[in-house]
Amino acid sequence: MPHLTSRRLASVVPATCGLALAAGLLVAPSTAQAEAPSAAAERGRPTAKIPTAVGKGGAISTVDPEASAAGLKVLRHGGNAVDAAVAAAATLGVTEPYSAGIGGGGYFVYYDARTGKVRTIDGRETAPRTMPQDAFIDPATGKPYPFTPDLVTSGVSVGTPGTAATWDRALAKWGTLSLGEALQPAIDVATRGFVVDETFRQQTLDNEVRFRAFKATRKLFLRGGDAPAVGSVFRNPQLARTYTRLGSRGLPYFYRGKLAALIADVVRHPRTTSTTTLPVPPGHLTRKDLRTYSVRDQRATKIHYRGYTVHGMAPSSSGGTTVGEALNILERYPLGTVGTTAALHHYLEASALAFADRGTYVGDPAYVDVPTRDLLSDTFAAERACRIDPTKAMPKPTAAGDVTSYDGVCSTATATAKADADADTENISTTNLTVADKWGNVVEYTLTIEQTGGSGQVVPRHGFLLNNELTDFSTTYVETDPNRIQPGKRPRSSMSPTIVLKHGKPFLALGSPGGSTIITTVLQMIVNRIDLGMDVEQAIAAPRATQRNTASTTAEPEFITAYGPALTALGHKLVPAGDAFTSAAEIGAATAIEFGRGGLLTAVSEPTRRGGGAARVVDKR
Repeated sequence: MPHLTSRRLASVVPATCGLALAAGLLVAPSTAQAEAPSAAAERGRPTAKIPTAVGKGGAISTVDPEASAAGLKVLRHGGNAVDAAVAAAATLGVTEPYSAGIGGGGYFVYYDARTGKVRTIDGRETAPRTMPQDAFIDPATGKPYPFTPDLVTSGVSVGTPGTAATWDRALAKWGTLSLGEALQPAIDVATRGFVVDETFRQQTLDNEVRFRAFKATRKLFLRGGDAPAVGSVFRNPQLARTYTRLGSRGLPYFYRGKLAALIADVVRHPRTTSTTTLPVPPGHLTRKDLRTYSVRDQRATKIHYRGYTVHGMAPSSSGGTTVGEALNILERYPLGTVGTTAALHHYLEASALAFADRGTYVGDPAYVDVPTRDLLSDTFAAERACRIDPTKAMPKPTAAGDVTSYDGVCSTATATAKADADADTENISTTNLTVADKWGNVVEYTLTIEQTGGSGQVVPRHGFLLNNELTDFSTTYVETDPNRIQPGKRPRSSMSPTIVLKHGKPFLALGSPGGSTIITTVLQMIVNRIDLGMDVEQAIAAPRATQRNTASTTAEPEFITAYGPALTALGHKLVPAGDAFTSAAEIGAATAIEFGRGGLLTAVSEPTRRGGGAARVVDKR
């Protein structure tokens, strides 16, 4: 165990999680190793996906048992919520490499029990400083690259990663562990391996064509010519070595020097195989982009809803403004007494209105004058609520409101304005985690590499995938579009890590993956819990629908079965969920913790979506 500085406690991490390297790590091979399925249960690898845990002393919820176990270990040995969140997030980079990792970015929301304040870190990826506005235009045709497979599997889609900088900043501001200590549980998992489940194998198979396009990716994830078998043990000694060096050398290891040079070169000169037929357009990332990257410390968004205070992520994320505006609109209606059909009707309509405003006004505030105060104004929401007819769905897509002129008064004229649908280029992957410690600190953290498998490019000899986050920019450049491509800019995101307070104390923390459906997943869970009388377990498990100002509403099959006829009668058009990359008919994969009396914590994860999640508490009751 290394010597700890005065600001850290020697009891934070046990000796088994110290920085001494395992022998196998010192001579780690260059490719992943897979252990036979029959050996998968050896050495105590966590595999139990428990959706709900109730107790005290701290709690964590993630989509993955290994990540939850890593965070729980830190909590049990004196670490705080930030320490545990970084440990869990780094472990997700091992076990959920197609959704998150140091090749991507995310948003970190923190409630400080000592001050009662909610603060955030924007660790979103940025566009290269040499990226032209026509970067998504194929010079050979003069037309936009096809979104899939060309744009999503490319160098041109790769933004400057922000995850490692986010971890370092969070630990420096609020943690008790060093970066190296926080990374050690993930190093252990990468070294000894984790048990492959059906989700991991299926996600590998879904990306097989893309992964075969790159030498390093094929070698890491398709060893032997096939995706890892369910029940086998997957090891990633390359990533273990990368984490070890990051922990010992700090951010300069990632953002300067040889690794930065390699990342930039891979983006600009993709290492494709000779057999691939994918075009893989090269990108614009440079060593200077990595060297000059920085996270943003910023205040959370804040709105009041039925006696609760809801804190979210400010732009460059659109999560805080869109969830907040929709809740402000819904507060005009007594959803708890109008019946389920009417409540869901209002939820869908408020979401459409908020998405219309999102598309018109929200972008990176360093490049766009985002009217955050207006979007979260109760007066603006009152005027937007005038568009909702309790007896029928409004025509969609609907036009945005005017943030320059509003008084909260409904016009006598019936508004029928329509608009073009805002192009949705966000993919459904990403991952989310929720952590609370025994002191009352809370972390809600959403991180991503964009679509499942990111850009498809593994950094050779380093074991992690690079993001394709720049596909979140609008694919064509329009001067008035707040989400147009600009050098150095952060693309708009829908990630919505949210912390809800009651009387100034945590009541509920929640978040989800799912691209633009993240916003509606978080919004629907809040409505389920606060308005519709569900407990937190029911709120996360309930079937979902997502209305993003489009002509139809995407819904899970169970939602259509339960509510389709009644909502169709009101004019809603429901279509089954599913996406262009997988056959999954589900929306989101949320995590949450609810805070009860006497320090009681209820940690919840998905019971079935994305294979189910893993909730844990320190002192189980």
